[in-house]
Amino acid sequence: MSEKTQIEEINRNIYDIKNKDDYDFKMKKGLNKEIVEEISRQKNEPDWMLAIRLKALETYEKLELPTWGPDLSELKMDEIATYVKPKSKLNHNWNDVPEEIKDTFDKLGIPEAEKKSLAGVGAQYDSEVVYHSMKEELRRKGVIYTDMETAVREYPDIVRTHFMKCVPVNDHKFVALHAAVWSGGSFVYVPEGVDVGIPLQSYFRLNSPESGQFEHTLIIVEKGAKLHFIEGCSAPKYNKVNLHAGCVELYVKDDAYLRYSTIENWSKNMMNLNTKKALVGKNAQIDWVTGSFGSKVSMLYPMSILNGEGAKTEYTGITFAGGNQNLDTGFKVIHNAKNTSSVVNSKSISKDGGACTYRALVRINENAKNSKCSVSCESLMLDDISRSDTIPVNDVRTNEVEFSHEAKIGKISDKEIFYLMSRGLSEEDAKAMIVRGFAYPISKELPVEYAAEMNQLINLELEGSIG
Repeated sequence: MSEKTQIEEINRNIYDIKNKDDYDFKMKKGLNKEIVEEISRQKNEPDWMLAIRLKALETYEKLELPTWGPDLSELKMDEIATYVKPKSKLNHNWNDVPEEIKDTFDKLGIPEAEKKSLAGVGAQYDSEVVYHSMKEELRRKGVIYTDMETAVREYPDIVRTHFMKCVPVNDHKFVALHAAVWSGGSFVYVPEGVDVGIPLQSYFRLNSPESGQFEHTLIIVEKGAKLHFIEGCSAPKYNKVNLHAGCVELYVKDDAYLRYSTIENWSKNMMNLNTKKALVGKNAQIDWVTGSFGSKVSMLYPMSILNGEGAKTEYTGITFAGGNQNLDTGFKVIHNAKNTSSVVNSKSISKDGGACTYRALVRINENAKNSKCSVSCESLMLDDISRSDTIPVNDVRTNEVEFSHEAKIGKISDKEIFYLMSRGLSEEDAKAMIVRGFAYPISKELPVEYAAEMNQLINLELEGSIG
């Protein structure tokens, strides 16, 4: 039997499993003060969190939709349910999770991943976390890893100090929306000097149609501590628009290290409008590894703010857009101190009329002397009907820097194909080899060994799979 060499769409059979839309409570569609108050009441929240929600709602109503980027006209909040409570409480034993929900995560490989290679796992289904666990040895070291609702109740001082402080509520319209209706997500606190040797992973699954998921992730890595956090997400495909507008706030204190890996695999009816930002201290480092493969529309630009002298950030990302997908992704970095450095390596592949846009910002402020920045973005179009655009903004406000930017957009080279065919490869084998080689520098950085869903996710069927 001959091996497959054609480049096909990602096989979503596993991810498109649809459970019955069964729940304990589903909010009526739309967004108003009464809905926000009801979400808070369902969660039995303290008054200070409700106050944040209501203030955010006021901000949301004042802000306009973005005037740039993909078309968001299909998104109508009066057709979205902002809160869906599944028929499950928070469990710390996998066997206690309701069978239908457990079966979905079993098929995605989450429990097996926990057994083999993870220090802790959180699993969210619709608007609530249904399972959470962490190795006892980390608990003894003072590491906190739990869902956000538990954090609000048990660690209110830490949450109040950091919640919506890294990402301000007025950042843009969908941040304000998130702050008003957030639910679920992960809270991680790593004490000073603690090295969490193996990763923590949270997985977010949206099942209910015509709904939104608004999980909040808050991670604090104290001085000299180290952490690798993995985030995975998926949803089945429906005929109506679903919305994802999560928020990630990362605090990387002096001399600390955080690696944040994300596998975005939403269905092609999803509007993915996520916001992620990190504050990085003196001699600290954050590395972002991102794979964007699903959703109808994505607007996703992780951001590092290098506030401490010697702070570093690296971004490694790959985006794959097939037919009827418009994935607008990139990276932002602000150099606010001297001797800071950033490295950006972004690649995209588009086919069957898909559109990829690299949109980025690099700002090196006047006080960031002796800083270094290197940006590389490459785009590969696999046919004549696909699209790729590169829209960088480079704002350098001091002369005492090292800065380089390289961008390449193109198709598979006829010259390269001819060369490989002259060495005995078929045309399809030659194209497959070129695409594999293009994606490999990024795909090898994705946490294949930890994110259990990767084998199903990156099924490009070149002669096997990338990843």
